[in-house]
Amino acid sequence: MSKTGPLEGYRVIELGQLLAGPFAGCMLGYFGAEIIKIEPPGRGDPIRGWREMRDDTSLWWRSIARNKKSVTIDLKSAEGVALVKQLIDSADVVIENFRPGVVEKWGLGPEVFKESNPGLVYARISGYGQTGPYASKPGFASVCEGISGFRYVNGRPGEAPMRPNLSIGDTISGIHAALGITMALLEQKQSGEGQVVDVALYESMFNLMEAVVPEYDGAGVVREPSGSTVTGIVPTNTYRCKDGKYVVIGGNGDSIFQRLMIAAGYPEMTEDSRLSTNQGRVEHEAEIDLALTGWCSENNADQILEILDQSRVPSGPIYNVEDMFNDEHFHARELFETVEINGEPLKIPAILPKLGRTPGKTRWPGPDLGSHNQAILGELLGLSNEELEKLSEDGVI
Repeated sequence: MSKTGPLEGYRVIELGQLLAGPFAGCMLGYFGAEIIKIEPPGRGDPIRGWREMRDDTSLWWRSIARNKKSVTIDLKSAEGVALVKQLIDSADVVIENFRPGVVEKWGLGPEVFKESNPGLVYARISGYGQTGPYASKPGFASVCEGISGFRYVNGRPGEAPMRPNLSIGDTISGIHAALGITMALLEQKQSGEGQVVDVALYESMFNLMEAVVPEYDGAGVVREPSGSTVTGIVPTNTYRCKDGKYVVIGGNGDSIFQRLMIAAGYPEMTEDSRLSTNQGRVEHEAEIDLALTGWCSENNADQILEILDQSRVPSGPIYNVEDMFNDEHFHARELFETVEINGEPLKIPAILPKLGRTPGKTRWPGPDLGSHNQAILGELLGLSNEELEKLSEDGVI
């Protein structure tokens, strides 16, 4: 079994900040890659100061920056750019998520390294991609989720589209970047050549849109928001129970539907030919939902879930994070990992997927700012203590 995961031996230079690029780096580092994160001297990645804090550092930072080596370099200085060039020439991968054109202004674009490091995989994450009329537009995830079509189908008809209380566009883009990087590294093994991985936030969310495009082009149908249901699949919904808790029920298979309605006390609906197929159930969705709403309102959530579990009907509760912590399955699947911050334990989420023979792991939490300057700039690049001290005095590191 590999001690550090399947990406052991790969070096990644992470130039991005905030979410999408750093999450891609987090995934690669979890599975063994060496992640050298370049941060601005003095302040570091802004996410260090976001949301809930402990010891003047974001708890989020301890998770998303796990397994990374923090190196402070001022990318706006000539000395800093020279240092980063040396690091990139020693690396297999670069991740950057600045607005298109910014790294070129610094002299760090992918074209610079075609001769000095021809096998380099250069991942670029931006709002709208590196080309096209929107390339230069600022692209926060919230905006890109909207233009991608994702936001439109969320919420209830006639109301403002809803957003999940998460930066989902950034995370999904980070996953796309990690996938693109690993595919490019596999190809590089064959050709010896690197390539640019161009990830756009809006395109990453567009990639989640299932049948929306062919349904529009082939049938002229614009998928609309549908609250807690999914258009064209019945029954699948969220129901409020007697105790005020919610359950999710997915009974949209033909045989599952029959087991569901018998369990709910409506055996006559299983004999109704109108409801024998999904198409018929879609036409009579209101009738089915009325029956299930009534049944759930008369029973507590635990009762509903126990009955459906015995009937082999897919169902489950709506969890918050406290519920996750109290669920034995989450612990059995090792979804919480414990790190130590200044002597105090902190649980952070495991990074998925699970690999049977070469699993990933958290080796250390998000580090203090510049804590790897000596190891990387001194030992890797060979700078002396005097040179490091001079760079620090000049504000380069």
